Amino acid sequence: MAEQDSKQTESPAEEQPVNSPETESAPEAENADVGQPEAAEGSLEEEVAQLHEDLAAARDAALRAQADAQNVKRRAEQDVEKARKFALERFAGELLPVVDNLERALEAAAGDEEILKPISEGVQLTLKSFLDVLGKHHIEMVDPQGEPFDPNLHQAMSMVENNEVEPNTVIAVMQKGYTLNGRLIRPAMVMVSKGS
Repeated sequence: MAEQDSKQTESPAEEQPVNSPETESAPEAENADVGQPEAAEGSLEEEVAQLHEDLAAARDAALRAQADAQNVKRRAEQDVEKARKFALERFAGELLPVVDNLERALEAAAGDEEILKPISEGVQLTLKSFLDVLGKHHIEMVDPQGEPFDPNLHQAMSMVENNEVEPNTVIAVMQKGYTLNGRLIRPAMVMVSKGS
């Protein structure tokens, strides 16, 4: 056993390194590290510059996303407002023939006969209350009698020579038009004058 101990003590002494080319180059490596702080500072500045660019790009992307979100919100609000304003469009279009029929009934009941006067008054009051309800819901009548022809609001059914009025003047209204909040529901059907 004593022999084994002496071998063990000898072996560490034998293992001590002698200056080899690898160990001699170690001081040169240490000297090479002395120049690296400048390179490290340069890479740090580059990294900081890159981080600033990334931050600016992220801020820009965040602002764009915020602007897009505001645009989507504004468009949605506009769509809701349009839907609210024009929700009655189809319903109003279905009611307009009722107004036309009440006006025709008034024309048919016109006269001096005493029997027709109460009927005429009843139809007239019904028509007035009906038009008042339409007005409350922003449904406006287009009655262009004597006005210049407007293709945005009127539909010309025929043109008649008439030297008494200016050309392109509405001389007769066959059917009144209607608008809902400024949007045309039904154009007025008219006769238009033309020069000879």
